[in-house]
Amino acid sequence: MNRMHLAALILAGICVGFPATAQQRITVVFKKGSSASTITGSIKGDQSIDYTVNARAGQVLTVAFKPTNASAYFNVMAPGSNGEAMFIGSSAGNNFSGALPASGNTTIRVYLMRSAARRNETARYTLNIAVKGAASAVRPSRDARVAGTPYHATADVKCVTSVGGKTGPCKAGVIRRGGGDAAVELKTPDGGQRKIFFTAGRASGSDSDAAFQVTRQGDLQIIRIGAVEVYQIPDALVVGG
Repeated sequence: MNRMHLAALILAGICVGFPATAQQRITVVFKKGSSASTITGSIKGDQSIDYTVNARAGQVLTVAFKPTNASAYFNVMAPGSNGEAMFIGSSAGNNFSGALPASGNTTIRVYLMRSAARRNETARYTLNIAVKGAASAVRPSRDARVAGTPYHATADVKCVTSVGGKTGPCKAGVIRRGGGDAAVELKTPDGGQRKIFFTAGRASGSDSDAAFQVTRQGDLQIIRIGAVEVYQIPDALVVGG
């Protein structure tokens, strides 16, 4: 990795020696000659910790999370995120590996689920973070944009967005970042909006805190968000073709 040479002692000292505070933010900078770090820490109740990693678009971020509390998870947020996650641990598990869609500070947020936070539970954890590969592994998409929009393609996709609702059309637009990384923005029939993120062509998260599940049906990814929302996203919309 390019010039990410600060001490992991910042992480080791702060995470181990002091209790987390709500929305604590810690910069992860690797020791000279290394592109990986192992961090230990703890959180309690509604506390969370944001670990920021400065990396380049196309480099592969790998995160392995081992908590003592099954209600502890981590999310991954791309540079420039306003809270929306490209990976949601509570639905996708405790391991992430994917090419970064943009250069800058990627955030790894460690937190407890709301039910555990309300009970003021504690979680200790080990977080293994690594960044590998060259920045040229993913290049910005060169697809032409749809005139008058920020999107590389638009389409109507099948969706269900209300309790007991029937499958209908959602207006979808995709912003492709190359290498199968993309964001699909949807406008629902009831006037709502949803954003779904894709990493290496596979749906990896959304701008909702609700549970996120993905199944495949031919060339469609069936994405379920919470107990109500269902979106059928064709591969061709995400990667082109």
